[in-house]
Amino acid sequence: MNFIRRFSALCLRRKSKMQQRHQSSRRPAVPLGSRILTDPSKVFEHNMWDHMQWSQEEEEQAKEKAAENSLVKVQLEDQEQYEREASKYWNEFYKTHRNNFFKDRNWLFLEFPEILPEKMRQRLKTQERSSEHTKINITNSFSHKNGMKEREKYWKKSYGDDSTFAQGYVYNKKQSKSVADNPQGKNCEEELGRLESFPGSGATYRILEVGCGAGNSVFPILKVICNTPGTFLYCCDFASGAVELVKSHSSYNSAWCSAFVHDVCDDALPYPFPDEILDVILLVFVLSTIHPDRMQGVINRLAKLLKPGGMLLFRDYGRYDTAQLRFKKGRCLSENFYVRGDGTRVYFFTKDEIWNMFNLAGLTEVQNLVDRRLQVNRKKKVKMQRVWVQSKFQKPLLLSVNNSEETTKKHPYG
Repeated sequence: MNFIRRFSALCLRRKSKMQQRHQSSRRPAVPLGSRILTDPSKVFEHNMWDHMQWSQEEEEQAKEKAAENSLVKVQLEDQEQYEREASKYWNEFYKTHRNNFFKDRNWLFLEFPEILPEKMRQRLKTQERSSEHTKINITNSFSHKNGMKEREKYWKKSYGDDSTFAQGYVYNKKQSKSVADNPQGKNCEEELGRLESFPGSGATYRILEVGCGAGNSVFPILKVICNTPGTFLYCCDFASGAVELVKSHSSYNSAWCSAFVHDVCDDALPYPFPDEILDVILLVFVLSTIHPDRMQGVINRLAKLLKPGGMLLFRDYGRYDTAQLRFKKGRCLSENFYVRGDGTRVYFFTKDEIWNMFNLAGLTEVQNLVDRRLQVNRKKKVKMQRVWVQSKFQKPLLLSVNNSEETTKKHPYG
């Protein structure tokens, strides 16, 4: 009997320890993670803690610091230079750091599953349920080259040995030839030529990443969508050096992706595809680099690229993030807008500002959150309060007659 009691107590202790380990190390759950700091003495056990709550005193201190470092503004002449030569500063940034500065954003599919087509999302969920060891395809052990061989086998099995793959779509060579050889199929041939007139024209699901940088989102996405015929990724940046880094990467393949130089602030500059064809636009740490006066125009233009029902996924710096509070006097361009030592610029948002901009562009809120986390340097014993804004906005399926009235309604946070 004593043995049974001792054994039961041992099992309970082991179960308790396992639960504690699970709760402290489980990372991340969505939205915005699930590692909660309940014991301040354990703050240096992990690099990041989620869902941090600021006290009123901490909020006031942050406001004071931001007000203090904003007292001295950059000279107007210099501000104009930073705006005029923005692409030059970012090109110099990528020339210096290449693809070594930012880590791959493998968290994208956890926070933004909408990046993927619905069928693929369901398939990945099934894979995850089938085995706790199964991870999303971005972390698989197969090389991109092996993946290409597997995909080739897949589409030849599905579409025949005469099939070929181009621009995110599977074509059958015999069918294409029969159309071309048949005089009665001239209209079909013309239609086929029209459909092939822009990259990704044959795809059925299209994604655009704005401000792709060196590809820290591009390649995690490509590793997943390259297994899905009919899916295509566009990515752009106004720094030509960044686009060259993406194109020269060993995993870049024009059958699945089109990288191009583009300045989203230039409304007159056409995109290499028509309006209203995108299912998803990814805007991650990009809008903050643009002058506040030009942000609304950028969002308005991007909204036109979305299909009805398409999603714009956003993540960027939030108001009073540690990065904002660390700026010295003389680096402030305008309220909450700063220039770094390398000439690149950054703005710090509130979720109200994001709601207003996206709402004015005719998009509907799906998610709009402030992500407050505590980041720690365990070696130096330094704590940093990080703040980001994460949002999802959708283009309405049907524009109502009263849409203009609806978009001017008071936002729900005011």
